Amino acid sequence: MRVIAELPHPEFKVSIFYMNGKFITKFEKGVFEQTYKVAEMDLTDGVNSVFELLDEDFMKTVAKRFEEMLQDFRATYKKYN
Repeated sequence: MRVIAELPHPEFKVSIFYMNGKFITKFEKGVFEQTYKVAEMDLTDGVNSVFELLDEDFMKTVAKRFEEMLQDFRATYKKYN
């Protein structure tokens, strides 16, 4: 798997990888990560199509999901602490 792009974002790290005919977009914030895979054959313009998928609305959804992940983890951690 090789990194083909990294996108600047104020809240989280965004990396795009390519492996076995798939583009893998990984978002990292602290100890949490989200990964999305798209087959190269499903895109019309290669990695440029991946950039198009990462619009403002999607990035807001990713940020919201990170918040939900943190809340979920805190809730379960409290049960055992």
